[in-house]
Amino acid sequence: MEFATLNNGVKMPMAGIGTFLLTPDEAEASVLSALECGYRLIDTANAYVNEKAVGRAMKKSGLKREEIFLETKLWPSFYEQADAVDKTLARLDTDYIDLLLIHQPAGNYLAGYRQMEKAYKEGKVRSIGLSNFNEAQIREILSVCEVKPAVLQTEVHPYSQEKELKAFLDKEGIVIQAWYPLGHGDKALIEEPLFAELGKKYGKSNAQVILRWHIQDGNIVIPGSKNPAHIKDNFDLFDFALTDAEMARIAAMDKKKRYYVSSPELLARYVKMVPPVDEQK
Repeated sequence: MEFATLNNGVKMPMAGIGTFLLTPDEAEASVLSALECGYRLIDTANAYVNEKAVGRAMKKSGLKREEIFLETKLWPSFYEQADAVDKTLARLDTDYIDLLLIHQPAGNYLAGYRQMEKAYKEGKVRSIGLSNFNEAQIREILSVCEVKPAVLQTEVHPYSQEKELKAFLDKEGIVIQAWYPLGHGDKALIEEPLFAELGKKYGKSNAQVILRWHIQDGNIVIPGSKNPAHIKDNFDLFDFALTDAEMARIAAMDKKKRYYVSSPELLARYVKMVPPVDEQK
């Protein structure tokens, strides 16, 4: 395992399991499988409506709580609810969260960020950050925050490498975390001849080559899967390394092509969406 050191000294694993779009049963099984394979980073969110299942899997794993890096995200409709963090902790059945993010730059996200700062100061959260924020929105947070965001979670993959954003984040000491690290399953990306060439050289799959590129480029990755074989393969990344020349060839593939595009209309809809968190199994 390789680690990123966050701007407050907390160490975060570079590879983890994502639970987006997984039902509670799927999330519980996937997280348990991942922990058995050696994963120690788990990503969930209020909006995924599977936090209780993630908490159960952590308990069933038999691992000590401090061995697991748990990450979740506050949803916009909860930003102004004073007990949002406490309710999140209760669903996860844990005393603390290792990394808590603002999920979307929608609604009163400054109120949400202040909630996270309060939780950080109270020891309920070890680090805080942002998800899906652009540079202007991050600058807004930086201009008013008391606790600096440690992580930005956003879409990153070889077709959308976010080089300018990463340069800004590097200056600010903020680590980037990639969702859609494999390009939302785009076959054109996965089947790029370069990845097949490198996979053959290293005895790895195309997906493993892409995930290895992420880690060497400084991106924390959280590919999601409910397939135990894929979960295992997505963590088998630490016994090879791409050369500088190979990294440069992948860097040249950047098309600034995103699969998720935010809009004011979409963000307005998020504010009105209330995830049924109290109904989850």
